[in-house]
Amino acid sequence: MKFLQRLGRSIMLPVAVLPVAAILVGISNWIKGTVGGSVVVDFLFVAGVALLDNLALLFAIGISFGMSKKSDGTSALAGLVSWLVVTSLLKPESVMLLMGVDDVNEVPAAFASVQNVFVGILCGLIGAFCYNRFSETKLPDALSFFSGKRSVAIVAAGVSLVLAVLLFFIWPFVYNGLVTFGEWISALGPLGAGIYGFLNRLLIPVGLHHALNSVFWFDVAGINDLNNFLAGTGTYGVTGQYMTGFFPIMMFGLPGAALAMYLTAKTTRRKITYGILLSAAIASFFVGVTEPLEFAFMFLAPVLYVVHAVFTGISMAIAAILPVRMGFGFSAGFVDLILNWTNPMAQNPWLILIMGLFWFAIYFVVFYFFIKRFNLKTPGREDDEMLEEGTDLDTHAEDDAYLVTAGRFIDALGGRQNIVELDNCATRLRMEVADVAKVDDTALKRAGAAGTMKPGGTSVQVVYGLNVQFVKDAMEKIMSGEATVPSGAAPEVASTSPAASVDAGGGGVLTAAPTETTITLRQPLAGRVVPLSKVPDPTFGQGIMGPGLAVEPTGDTVVAPANATVGATFESGHAVALVLGDGTELLIHVGIDTVGMKGDGFETLVEKGQSVREGTPLLRFDLDRIRAAGHPAITPVIVLNNENAKIEFV
Repeated sequence: MKFLQRLGRSIMLPVAVLPVAAILVGISNWIKGTVGGSVVVDFLFVAGVALLDNLALLFAIGISFGMSKKSDGTSALAGLVSWLVVTSLLKPESVMLLMGVDDVNEVPAAFASVQNVFVGILCGLIGAFCYNRFSETKLPDALSFFSGKRSVAIVAAGVSLVLAVLLFFIWPFVYNGLVTFGEWISALGPLGAGIYGFLNRLLIPVGLHHALNSVFWFDVAGINDLNNFLAGTGTYGVTGQYMTGFFPIMMFGLPGAALAMYLTAKTTRRKITYGILLSAAIASFFVGVTEPLEFAFMFLAPVLYVVHAVFTGISMAIAAILPVRMGFGFSAGFVDLILNWTNPMAQNPWLILIMGLFWFAIYFVVFYFFIKRFNLKTPGREDDEMLEEGTDLDTHAEDDAYLVTAGRFIDALGGRQNIVELDNCATRLRMEVADVAKVDDTALKRAGAAGTMKPGGTSVQVVYGLNVQFVKDAMEKIMSGEATVPSGAAPEVASTSPAASVDAGGGGVLTAAPTETTITLRQPLAGRVVPLSKVPDPTFGQGIMGPGLAVEPTGDTVVAPANATVGATFESGHAVALVLGDGTELLIHVGIDTVGMKGDGFETLVEKGQSVREGTPLLRFDLDRIRAAGHPAITPVIVLNNENAKIEFV
């Protein structure tokens, strides 16, 4: 699921440009249908189609860029290389040579549709994989020119050759199978129209809807619904039945879904979500270009896309049963509806508006219910870590402070040359260094670290706190040369630092007298309560992160131990941070080193900033998977910002 969420987020990059392109095409069609063709019409149409016709290419580039571990143009180039290799090898003219035939018409029709979204997604994933795997590869000195990032596009081209060979054999089989199936369901009347509508939407992610469209819209099986309607030469009351049902869905249903997604978005992201969904809804209603909306939730919430496909099938069946017929030249939007209103094949087009209002309500209610009930990650509801790898309690911290901390950490770790790998989990930096002896624990402590651990070998862990992601990002910027350490700024203090001292007013500093504070909480998960010292991790067991208790779990759900606000969630789903009403910060960390499971067996049930009441489920985990992965399941519950606190469970 995390993969699909990342894929959905990456897809929004190229999809964001489509609404404008769709509107340009719609305006050009409108002008052409009312006053005739002109240079202006051609100018607007070509500008819009340039993007719409190259959607798959945009996907190859955008997905490769978005799915790479760093935002680097090298990954986008690899995605482009993969696309060019695959589509060039599989275009009809190339396939003709590969098959050893003299006429391009002897090439299977499937290869005329190989430049589709599905292939674009595959090429994008190849580009991202090659970047993530080979961008830091070092070759022998003789080949050093091709080391690192220069090797990415080369490897991507090689992997793409394999993909092209596989598609050469698989694609025609799948394509022709769908055509045969489409010819069969065409004899089922309204039921067949419904099945076609359902499959039309369901096949969009893999680009195979064109195979079905060719059966029903064109003269593959003698139906020729689209051309007969436009020419006015079909059968009145029959022609148009494979297009009519799309109008209520594209003009009204999907905008209703957009409204539901907007109203369920997080308050802090509604402004951005509004811009995305409004432009996409306008494109869907006005022109019938639905990709900006469909791809907005297709991968983020696949169940909603299946619901959308079912609704489209039902709409197609209803339209085929009712005495209503309408067709289109471009797509089932408002422009085509108006332009074809008086077409001799049009039958009761006003009923489309009635159906549309019905579908608007259905889409809105169903999408709203599903999103809220199952906490679906539609636009504006993504986990915070899907937008930035890791979350924190303070999203408004000054960059300068973290850059200063990062600079001091780098120096204390022996310099940037000594840091071989850099990563982070919920509360600590995890690194591999070239020489452990160069790591200065005292300097790290002065720079703001709560503690340092050296598990063995070249591994070093620096305990910092929930804001560790900002420090890690700042360190990467400094090491890459993207940023420099600012002068005159104070470092950012870790959230796990000891209790603050107080100024006596006469120039002296008095340490605040330690006063033990007992925090009474509901036990957050079923199991046996044990002292924190039983946790087999010094960060927790030695109280470096803060005081608390631990639970040897027998259940599978962590609940809120008190009324609180969710301070942080994590991509791996293994931990959650809470802020109680009195400002106490709690961290509930399921298992030890479970961040390495990368979310497998974990499900976060809340989102950052959400208010929860005592007993509200926070996250769910699979105890058997944790143990099978070799991790202790013991769960520390610690106080992050009061070293003199004491936790009691009731």
